[in-house]
Amino acid sequence: MPRRSARAALAGALTLLTALTISTTIDGDPANAGDTVSADDPAATGVLADAAGPCTPGASYPSPLPAATVAATRISGGFSFLEGPVWLAGSGQLLLSDMRGGTGPENVQPSTIRRFTPPATFDVFLENAGSNGLAVTGDGARILAATHDQRSVSSYQLSDRSRGLLASHFQGQRFNSPNDLTIRTDGTVYVTDPNFQRGNRPDELGGMTGVFRISDGEVFLVDGTVSQPNGVVLSPDETTLYVGGNANNTIFRYDLLPDGSTGGRTEFARLAGPDGATVDCAGNIYWASYNDGRIHVFAPSGEKLGTISAGRNTTNAAFGGPDGRTLFITSGTSGNFGLYQVRLNVPGSPY
Repeated sequence: MPRRSARAALAGALTLLTALTISTTIDGDPANAGDTVSADDPAATGVLADAAGPCTPGASYPSPLPAATVAATRISGGFSFLEGPVWLAGSGQLLLSDMRGGTGPENVQPSTIRRFTPPATFDVFLENAGSNGLAVTGDGARILAATHDQRSVSSYQLSDRSRGLLASHFQGQRFNSPNDLTIRTDGTVYVTDPNFQRGNRPDELGGMTGVFRISDGEVFLVDGTVSQPNGVVLSPDETTLYVGGNANNTIFRYDLLPDGSTGGRTEFARLAGPDGATVDCAGNIYWASYNDGRIHVFAPSGEKLGTISAGRNTTNAAFGGPDGRTLFITSGTSGNFGLYQVRLNVPGSPY
């Protein structure tokens, strides 16, 4: 049987506390609830199996970086624009989105999900996926995708590539262009919605770019004041949500309540152009800066631990490998994006 991750163990304990009265927040306000999601999609039920991952509850971990400044190694290049890497522990493979330039009158960017099988094999997993950020469900059967082609959050069955709809509207209005997402062990999904891939399609949210929560069949607004929200990650114990405000040059920190709604927001760190992110089992945060081509590593306290360089225009990162200690990084220039890797001292937290 798979080991329970630290996040799964804590989530089980928190489930016992859901009878608590929750104070009203932006997220928790019933007025900020939106559309229901598809009950036909298994991911919409809010129940996921335990994730098999390398995190050990209660373990002590060393410093994550072998040095304050680390350089990643390029595995391969020549891709259009890579984003959204996610590791599939069951098959030992990495999926990632490869986006091309906008086409047609709406100027929508086509996207292919590519598959990397270590040490050096790349193939096409799914054409016309319309995806950016990716995350694997806890049962390992599906990936959830921030899909800008349909301005939605979609699910793809890994077995047959069939597509399902998780959510596409908030209070009757279409999202802009969902960018990145993360999944809590109870199935709650947090998604960022900037307008980067909206193209020439109409703005239905009145200029708002936001962070949303998809939970128990409904879409809730977490925060509608973040300018161009991008990367989004959970702490391993699932008590904290981190969101990168790309145009704010800020990483924001939100307290999570037992039901998945958010409490107060604070500024966690300042970073030029925060893009995608990931987290390790010790709770250290790895945030890509598109502007400077580095992954910036922070302790949960906000202390800066160091950087990982990976060429120009770094977009995202994900942990993988048999022991979870390989960090995969997407970085490059348009038409020559590459996948990079570096070995670190602490395994990554599954999501």
